[in-house]
Amino acid sequence: MDAKAQKKLFDALRAVDTPTICNALEEARGVRTATGFTTQHLHPTEPDAPPMVGYARTGIIRAAQPAVGSAAEKKKMRVGWYEYVVSGEGPTVAIIQDLDSNPGTGAMWGEVNSTVHRGLGILGCVTNGSVRDLGMLAKGFPILAGKVGPSHAFVHVEGWGMPVDIFGMTVVHGDLIHADRHGAVVIPHDLAAKLPAAIDLLARKEKVILDAAKKKGFGIEVLRKAFAASEDIH
Repeated sequence: MDAKAQKKLFDALRAVDTPTICNALEEARGVRTATGFTTQHLHPTEPDAPPMVGYARTGIIRAAQPAVGSAAEKKKMRVGWYEYVVSGEGPTVAIIQDLDSNPGTGAMWGEVNSTVHRGLGILGCVTNGSVRDLGMLAKGFPILAGKVGPSHAFVHVEGWGMPVDIFGMTVVHGDLIHADRHGAVVIPHDLAAKLPAAIDLLARKEKVILDAAKKKGFGIEVLRKAFAASEDIH
């Protein structure tokens, strides 16, 4: 996809919330699904931020125990993550799975790391782990986190580029992600270009029902007619 086409598509995807994207994916597929999106609550650090739309950069972390290896090896892992997250096609979203038995024991995301990632041009993060430093996080770098906690404990990156699971949403490197305060969803690449038309169709169908429900004299018979009229829209 060339830059102009990508911008047009991403602008259309950012114009709607994540639930709308989930609905549009159903329309584009022709069937409903119970996979491909987060299924537990995530704490949004910027609830009013526009949706994140970008390509996944996946990583795994732990925090309950110290990292193994020499100081040089630990530094190499830290720098390696930053090199990875800015590599390849952008824009990018960090998707981080905390592998601890109690995810969120230590927070990877706080004032420093959010500022560093924003400076590197990353859009934001989705993680089952924790976030801290509320009020001091980098503005314009939204984070959806599994919990809020006070400490970073022994948090460290253990790897990147592998499949991860964030509350039921399986993500691989390069997946197209749509995320906002509701949660996150993976947009299959072969369906992405179909979504603007699907969004428009759903909006026109819903408008018939919404308009009817807001009118005086609304009742079950009017609702039946509105549903029938909505189903006739193609």
